[in-house]
Amino acid sequence: MAAAVPRLSSSAAASSSSTLNHPTLRRHKPSSSLPSSLRLPLQSSPCLSHRLTLRSSVPSLRLPCSAAATQVSVFDTDDKPHEQCGVFGIIGDPDAAQMCYLGLHALQHRGQEGAGIVSSDGSALHSVTGLGLVSEVFSDASKLAPLVGSAAIGHNRYSTSGAASALANVQPFVAGYRFGQLAVAHNGNLVNYRSLRHELESKGSIFSTTSDTEVILHLIATSAARPLIARIVEACESLSGAFSLVFLTADKLIAVRDPHGFRPLVMGRRPNGAVVFASETSALDLISAEYVREVNPGEVIAVDVNDMLIATSYLLTRKPRKSCVFEHIYFSSPNSIIFGHPVHASRYNFGAALARESPAPGADIVIPVPDSGLFAALGFAGASGVPFKQGLIRSHYVGRSFIAPNQEERDLAVKLKLAPVEGILAGKSVVVIDDSIVRGTTSSKIVRLIKNEGKAREVHMRIACPPIVGSCYYGVDTPRAEELISNRLGVNELRQEIGCDSLGFLSLESMKGAFGEGRHMLCDACFTRKYPVTAPEPLAAEVGDEAED
Repeated sequence: MAAAVPRLSSSAAASSSSTLNHPTLRRHKPSSSLPSSLRLPLQSSPCLSHRLTLRSSVPSLRLPCSAAATQVSVFDTDDKPHEQCGVFGIIGDPDAAQMCYLGLHALQHRGQEGAGIVSSDGSALHSVTGLGLVSEVFSDASKLAPLVGSAAIGHNRYSTSGAASALANVQPFVAGYRFGQLAVAHNGNLVNYRSLRHELESKGSIFSTTSDTEVILHLIATSAARPLIARIVEACESLSGAFSLVFLTADKLIAVRDPHGFRPLVMGRRPNGAVVFASETSALDLISAEYVREVNPGEVIAVDVNDMLIATSYLLTRKPRKSCVFEHIYFSSPNSIIFGHPVHASRYNFGAALARESPAPGADIVIPVPDSGLFAALGFAGASGVPFKQGLIRSHYVGRSFIAPNQEERDLAVKLKLAPVEGILAGKSVVVIDDSIVRGTTSSKIVRLIKNEGKAREVHMRIACPPIVGSCYYGVDTPRAEELISNRLGVNELRQEIGCDSLGFLSLESMKGAFGEGRHMLCDACFTRKYPVTAPEPLAAEVGDEAED
């Protein structure tokens, strides 16, 4: 039954001029050939609107990091910012849970601490979550067996550095409230999480976790708007920060993206007519779904399982687009199209621009720090004429952690992951291309590895992005500003610190220039400290402490 939705924009379509379009992208005509499923009414719940029954109720713990800690995470040795998660949703597919499982596999690089899937059979939601990789959580077919139905959402989680892994924090969250069940998966970070939580608690809301995602569920539960889409819109109007969301009810899949479009969210369609939402297009490719378009900033898209009709609305709040440029630098898979641009092409262009800005005269070879430095190194080699070589080999079979008795032996973390090829490096002047430098600890180890183990004569570090000087408040786990080495040291001081013969960074203008007309639609706060959304002072001082997902 059609119903008027309050607080929605009168425009039924987004302004396509705000998207970073690529001329080769395909547009797929929606299909409605999928058979309908039986529609069942939501079951009412005795819970009051301010009381949510969450599937998980154990709060996460933050543990102090000891200088003498003996267990070292291999993933932590990357010394990179980490994307907090990836989201996936599908509706209208008889194998929805299996497709969601494959989609999460394609998004594994966005989070390795936990994974979960929630499915809908038309009357109830079913949930399976666990700690570890997707292949570990769903280690055999029996784990997917309970996830029946033609609609599902999934989530990969990366926990904030220093926080203990806890099953309670693994999404999707499933809540029971007076109108039935609602599941949500969230990529991003809410900068007004604390103020919203305090306001809700003062009105009687009871929280079960420290995740900012739970705030969204409480806002929906306490909304007096009707129907569900209106409650979601009203809740999202209260949020400040980054959020790419997928919601699942008994009969609907809903996708929402924040007005700035900080984090990516795309829409696709499978050959059988199923509609898919995902953080990256690589997840669409794996399940043979055609990329339709981005979910536009501020857009709310609802798909009904009964007729597969797609309803589009918009949040009233309109903001200038500020999509995270680090998606192209490091986070996203190189075979994805993000914000309308192929990621591999962006990285190649970064490397080519870096070669023009910071050449290395007399260099013999160019090598990448695998895997994220690969395409930038190809671009540098192509523009400079210096031969490209694979001088570092990455092991993809290293365990998730190992024992390191002391600080010196923690260099073993790099040796376990990266092996120098002495036959390529020995006696050579080597240009090493990496995507970024955060704390600088890994860069110094790589330089020592290439010089000491690879016997290179010279090491010239070239970084395919500007110096990182600001923390991120929009869904990326970055160190505090004082821990960012480029925030403390100039380029020459940093060169001496990491021990390379020369050091060069890509300029901000050249990086943004790779996006053409979309250069002004990027969030570059980690390089400029110019934040599109100002974080409240407590959050700015303790970024990531409580808003973990």
